[in-house]
Amino acid sequence: MNLDHIRNFCIIAHIDHGKSTLADRMLQETHSVSDRDFRDQMLDSMDLERERGITIKSAPVTMQYTARDGETYQLNLIDTPGHVDFTYEVSRSMAACEGALLVVDAAQGVEAQTVANVYLAMENNLEIIPVINKIDLPGADIEEVERQIEEVLALPVDDKLRISAKTGEGVGDVLEAVIRRVPAPRDRAGSCAEPRALVFDSFYDTYRGVVAYVRVMDGDLHERQKVRLMSTRQNTEIKELGIFLPKPSRRPSLHKGQVGYVIGAIKDPRELKIGDTLTALTKPASSALEGFKELTPMVFSGIYPVSTDDFEKLKYSMDKLALNDAALSFVAESSMALGFGFRCGFLGLLHMEIFQERLRREFELDIISTFPAVIYRIALTDGQRLEIDNPTHMPETTKIDSISEPMIKAVILCNNEHIGDVMRIVMDRRGTTSKTESLDKRRVMLSCRMPLNEILIDFHDALKSVSKGYASMDYEHDGFQQSDMVRMDILLNGEPVDAFSCIIHRDKAAERGRQMCKALKDVIPPHMFVIPIQAAINKTVIARETLRALRKDVTAKCYGGDITRKRKLLEKQKEGKKRMKQVGNVNVPQDAFLKVMKTGM
Repeated sequence: MNLDHIRNFCIIAHIDHGKSTLADRMLQETHSVSDRDFRDQMLDSMDLERERGITIKSAPVTMQYTARDGETYQLNLIDTPGHVDFTYEVSRSMAACEGALLVVDAAQGVEAQTVANVYLAMENNLEIIPVINKIDLPGADIEEVERQIEEVLALPVDDKLRISAKTGEGVGDVLEAVIRRVPAPRDRAGSCAEPRALVFDSFYDTYRGVVAYVRVMDGDLHERQKVRLMSTRQNTEIKELGIFLPKPSRRPSLHKGQVGYVIGAIKDPRELKIGDTLTALTKPASSALEGFKELTPMVFSGIYPVSTDDFEKLKYSMDKLALNDAALSFVAESSMALGFGFRCGFLGLLHMEIFQERLRREFELDIISTFPAVIYRIALTDGQRLEIDNPTHMPETTKIDSISEPMIKAVILCNNEHIGDVMRIVMDRRGTTSKTESLDKRRVMLSCRMPLNEILIDFHDALKSVSKGYASMDYEHDGFQQSDMVRMDILLNGEPVDAFSCIIHRDKAAERGRQMCKALKDVIPPHMFVIPIQAAINKTVIARETLRALRKDVTAKCYGGDITRKRKLLEKQKEGKKRMKQVGNVNVPQDAFLKVMKTGM
């Protein structure tokens, strides 16, 4: 295929603006899939993706399209995830493209994720083509959305691409705009004669091992060629390669500008990193492609089986899911309260939620997850520096010089009438609003900076609640900031329960402690002795609830007589309760852990 007849592009959009539906219509318009094989959300392979209407895993497809000028073009579409958790994967997918279709809902207009994705596309120097979707909706305001695109995103709307991805109206014009405006693959800065291919995603096949999704930047790749991954120094031989139509279709070679797959002899997904550069082993390239970085988990949570007998099943299930999720990290840990489990690291909250849902659904596991936590950087008085994500690993207070927590830069879009409530919940979460910008007569965009820890629990729910569902938010990580963080423990009968420990800002500790103590009082069954439920920082109690004891009526058989007889029996019972409290153990049922975790989350 002539380079001039190849176009590589992706589709970017806010959630539910019609990205996957537009991809479906393009597949039908180019006759890339037969009517018998077609199904809605063709490029979304997981049931979870279909149910939630989100793209979790990127999927490339090659389409052959005969344009109105009579020429046949090869269109390589890379369907990318849209959520902030997968920003790095999106950036690598964009690095494999020359253009991007920006899909905006004609009824909802520019949203927070739209802004973030446009900035990411600009950083990758992509040709951005605005497309206004859902023009058939009764609430569509096309002129207003075009004005937002021009003023907020500073993108010209010269082509006036107005479509309905649902009905297919205008999709042909979009394909013509791709051919006309997206540049053909050209030599970039630092191009070389040696073969180089960008690995923008991967998939694990049970029989063939790791399948790498690649975009060939320089040179050619062919079967039986010995190749090297430049970051991991891993060598392998290409057993098979090809393109996606959308099913994998084998080819003898992949040429410069093409997008396809490469299968070598790699069996461990962790040996193939997204963003890595594939080059020839005999004549390797002198430098790797720019933009590669190691994926680092940002959110951590403990995952334990409800039944201790399911530990081996949980380990097997996590190993299996990790084959197609190289960003997941997990290590075995044990808890006095919950038994054996794993400490898992995720890219973000959505990543964590999807992983837990897949464990429950695909492997039928009942699991308990502890409160999500982030990485804290601790400077010790002796000059050492630690990074911890688990409260149980926090050093003694006397040894700590300072603690820094991760921060985010957030963009929140909301209606004018809700701006006060939105700013209030941002301030409640220790955030600051740096600027506000009016999008139109009814909507405003807030730029905020907040601690990542504060949005983990219920921030998104609170945002949707105060804005009646109209606010949208996107964020990016913004370094670390020194804060007054402390470890809060929950004590039952004076003994700390590690599963309920958390790292929290000192100003928020008392309120959270009261919530936890009250929740535990409601779910722990009464024992034969009084149980104090306390929240403590450095052994200083900041909140307390008391669970009353079960008491037998020891005076039931006393009929008449002196009051001292009854008093003597009650005093004897009181002494017995005191001894029982000293030696008794508090039993916390598993469903109590589940209820309290849900209360906190």
